[in-house]
Amino acid sequence: MSQKEHLILGIESSCDDTSAAIIKNCTILSNVTANQEVHKSYGGVVPELASRAHQQNIVPVVDQAIQKAGVSIEDIDAVAFTAGPGLLGSLLVGTSFAKSFALARQIPLIDVNHMVGHVLAHFIDDPEKEKPTFPFICLTVSGGHTQLVLVRDHLDMEVIGSTIDDAAGEAFDKSAKLLGLPYPGGPLVDRYAREGDPEKFTFAHPKVPGYDYSFSGLKTSILYFIQNQQQKNPSFIQEELPHLCASIQQAILDILFKKLVLLSEDLKIPRIAIAGGVSANSGLRKRLEEEGKQRNWKTYIPKFEYCTDNAAMIAVTGYYMFQNKQFTDQRVVARARMPI
Repeated sequence: MSQKEHLILGIESSCDDTSAAIIKNCTILSNVTANQEVHKSYGGVVPELASRAHQQNIVPVVDQAIQKAGVSIEDIDAVAFTAGPGLLGSLLVGTSFAKSFALARQIPLIDVNHMVGHVLAHFIDDPEKEKPTFPFICLTVSGGHTQLVLVRDHLDMEVIGSTIDDAAGEAFDKSAKLLGLPYPGGPLVDRYAREGDPEKFTFAHPKVPGYDYSFSGLKTSILYFIQNQQQKNPSFIQEELPHLCASIQQAILDILFKKLVLLSEDLKIPRIAIAGGVSANSGLRKRLEEEGKQRNWKTYIPKFEYCTDNAAMIAVTGYYMFQNKQFTDQRVVARARMPI
């Protein structure tokens, strides 16, 4: 291996997916994820169960990632891990493993911000996708975060706007729950929405100044509307499910794009990316392409496997931090809150 090539082990354990990846510079050699089915019966992620499952999964997942990559432990130059934000118990498992691995191998330890990882997923080598050019705006949308990020360079980012209450992904999941859909409901709303009329029902849009978001009022509007309609017709949800999903999805996307368009115009930046778990939503991806054509934007949409939580995005962020010698030491701690 030439001197310029570096092998990074990435570890992601911020919520309920245990993931490990091996990257050579920006090329993914392996990306292995173990999902946790245990949460479905509870209708959401149970933190204690998540951390226990991470403890069971972390060693087999890392072992599989190393084997799949066709490398040995001795070849790894550094270990990058998600230090935050996320569920503290889950983060502790990945953090402890990464610290032990780095200490045993005497290699650099790199603490990665999970949200920076989502943005830098766009820089994973892929012959089918063009990497963004700087500066660009990234709409980062997940179950726990909704942010408008100005990206000046790989490691130079600024959050310009964020949600003041719930995240967009949470709005999807909680709306799905109101409709009686099983957890995780966001992808099911997306699926039903494809068959529905997005103009059939309208819901309240929040009035928040600047570039910040709010989704709590929308959820309340959906709740009251459904309760009111069910009093008139108990079968309302079953009869109107595709139209309800399409209308809810449209409302969430309208809120997201109103601020995104405003920021793009104000900063005069026509390069727009999406990232995070909700960037797997087909409606969001389609809407970005449509807005891009209409507004002459250069748009960047990540591959599906790099939208949800994964270690490849942590490894690629680790690579850029490795280049900058941004290392941490054994005193590093996991952080439930960790702003960009």
